[in-house]
Order: sequence, then structure tokens, then C-alpha cells
Amino acid sequence: MKNKFAIIGGDRRLVNLAKMLQEDGYLVCTYVLEKAEELKGLECNSLQEAISNAEIIISSIPLSKDGNYVNTPLSSESLTLEELQKNLKGKKFMAGKIPESLKNDKEIETYDFLEIEEYAILNAIATAEGAIQIAMEEYPKTLSGSNILVMGFGRIGKVISKMLQGMGANVFCEARKNEDLAYIKAYGYAPVHLHDLDQMLGQFDIIFNNIPVQILDKKRLDLVKKDALLIDLASAPGGIDFEYAKLKNIKTIWALALPGKCAPISAAEYIRDTIYSIERKR
Repeated sequence: MKNKFAIIGGDRRLVNLAKMLQEDGYLVCTYVLEKAEELKGLECNSLQEAISNAEIIISSIPLSKDGNYVNTPLSSESLTLEELQKNLKGKKFMAGKIPESLKNDKEIETYDFLEIEEYAILNAIATAEGAIQIAMEEYPKTLSGSNILVMGFGRIGKVISKMLQGMGANVFCEARKNEDLAYIKAYGYAPVHLHDLDQMLGQFDIIFNNIPVQILDKKRLDLVKKDALLIDLASAPGGIDFEYAKLKNIKTIWALALPGKCAPISAAEYIRDTIYSIERKR
């Protein structure tokens, strides 16, 4: 008999993942995911029932939004991280952005999807496509020919810059490391050092932020074009002073968990393939 999986909480990615694992012949049980026809027969009535016989426990990406409760956007029920952790002893646990208190529990074998390079790169593709989709819907002009700034040249920054360049946008990339600035120039984008950001902010039509630190504060928002579109892809607390942006009437969108919203099937495939890769390596 193949491994039994328990899926606890999560968004449409994990709904699709449950179906995929079942189709692959695995035993699957879900809890605080959702009551849906496609999951009929997979739902468990309690956390203990879901986890008791499972070998691998999978949960949300990110695991929690507030540090106290498991992220369960598709369920009206709630589950504390403390209660989850109590029931994970002796199990393999996989989720995203797992808190250190849980990672340091020696009785739990943890795998953080967001720290696994192969998953993070694939996930960046779905995030970048979702972000560009938002820009195309919300910005009244074409992206082609627009001046677009990508702040942060990590995985998502690299992927979104390449996509935007292919669409004919004038792509500017912000970074602090000289190595990143050199790569930005080599790839054909315009490099922007953080020290020079203030002088250049007024020329951008769209700004994508990937830095989870408030870079676009009140001072810098005063320098942004009034009709600019700001899209923040960074996790909490984000990189934009959202209240001040609203006061300035600057259109700002905090776009979180885009893979689950824009490409839930592909995102589920990335998770499944990462799980199988982890198991092969073990």
C-alpha cells in the first residue's frame, strides 16, 4: 500500500493536489480544506482522524498568515498552529514558510517548500504570470513601451523581468548587490541601484515590488507618478506604505498567493513533483 497523505488547510492548489495524489494511487485525507464535490470521500471530521494514519502531512503555503492559525482560506473552520504541532509528532510535515518553533521540534521531520530551490523557481513562474495578468487588467495602456520597474532581483524578479522584456516593456531592475546589477545589465535590462532609486522613481508607469521591507515609504511615494500602478508581490508586511498610497490616490495592489489564484493546477503539479523529489532523495 502506498503512503497515506493528510492535507490540512490550504487553497485551490491543495484541492488540486489532493485529487492528483489520489489519481496517482495514494490514500488521501483532507481537513479544513473545503467541502467540495471534487473532494467527496476525502474529508476527515477531525485533525486527529486526518493525521493518525498518515505518513506525510501537507499544509498551506504559507502555513500561517498571522503566526497563530493555519491558513485555511477555503474553510470557515480554524486550526491553531499549536494544535497542529501537537499532532505532528513522528510525522513528515511539508508546508511553506514554516515557523522556527515548528522546524526546531526534533520530533517532526519538516520540509519547507519555499526553501526548496526547484519548487521556488517553478513557483516564481506562476507568480510572475499572475502579476503580469494583474498589470494588463489594471493598467490602461499596453505594457509594451511602458517603463516598468522590478524591485528585487531574486527568483520572481528574474522571471518577471524576462517575461516583461519579451512583451516589449522597457524593463528597469532595482538591486543592491554589484553582482546582481551586473547580471541585470548583461540580460539587457536597465540597472537601478537602491541609492539612485529616488532620482528615478518619477519615470515609471508600473512598479512590481518583491522586497518584504517597506522600501516605498511616504518619502518615496511622493516621488512616484500619480497615475502609476504599484503591484506588491512581497509577503507581509509588504514593501509599500499602503495607507499613504491610498491617501495619495496611487493605485496599489497587494497580490499575495498568486499561484493558488491564477494557476492552481500548475501550482499543484509543482508541489506534487517536489514531494516526489523529496521522497526519492530520502
